[in-house]
Amino acid sequence: MTAVNCYGSINANEFEHYRARLTMTIRAIVETSKQHLIDQLLHASLKLLTVVVWLSTLLFGLYILAFYVSSYTVDPESWNQSLAGLYVHGGTLANNSIGLHFFAGGVILILGCIQLLPLVRKRAPGVHRMSGRVYLLSCLVAAIGGLLFIAIRGTVGGLVMDIGFALYGALMFICSVQTYRYARRREFANHRAWALRLFALAIGSWLYRMEYGLWFMTTDAIGHQQDFSGWFDKIMAFFFYVPNLLLVEFILRSKRSRQSAKLKGLLTISFFAAASLVMIGTWAFWDLFWAKPILNFFRLS
Repeated sequence: MTAVNCYGSINANEFEHYRARLTMTIRAIVETSKQHLIDQLLHASLKLLTVVVWLSTLLFGLYILAFYVSSYTVDPESWNQSLAGLYVHGGTLANNSIGLHFFAGGVILILGCIQLLPLVRKRAPGVHRMSGRVYLLSCLVAAIGGLLFIAIRGTVGGLVMDIGFALYGALMFICSVQTYRYARRREFANHRAWALRLFALAIGSWLYRMEYGLWFMTTDAIGHQQDFSGWFDKIMAFFFYVPNLLLVEFILRSKRSRQSAKLKGLLTISFFAAASLVMIGTWAFWDLFWAKPILNFFRLS
């Protein structure tokens, strides 16, 4: 049996061979296009989430500097409006410790995303190194200040909150040291890995507010008590930083292996959803808490 075309005739086996090759080629082109589209959507979703997180943490960092730091010499008791027991008359060491923690935290949130930008690392390495030193020093100060405050006064939520926040401060201290250590040794792959872990911790204070805000908006504060002793409060003592670290570890390990299309699709949906939630939370916090102190600070300065 033969198949005939304008160039002559070929047998059935050759025809099936060419048809199979053509089918495989078309499938490969379709699969490549599909993978390219999935990769583009994943990149776009991650980029959107990064931009939204950076803008939100920048605003929160400005709020910390505008409210907590600027009021320290004028009306430090106003700190207690947001959380009872932050400022106590006569408690100089604890007050100064938490004050330094707030100041360093504001700097961390403003500089954090800038440090991770590849554009800054590649085109302005001097800026990356200089701001990196300020960033790491601020992380150390924030960690030490927070740990001192917990050791002297404790947290409002009691033992569980003490443990959760103390572990958070200790991890931030360790990640800061490791990030600096590997940078000095010029082991940049390890440096970037520890810098990502540090960033995941550094945005914890911002995530703590975001997660509480979204929880209050959607559940009417179920599981929360005024003294932070509710079941949700106990979960939040760890939840604002543990999932972040797990996500970073997943990202670091996924770079070493090829991801499936389904996993990429799930990540894309998750990143877009997270970006949407952050935008909603940021708008709510800006309207209710952040706008007035920030705008007043810039009017006075």
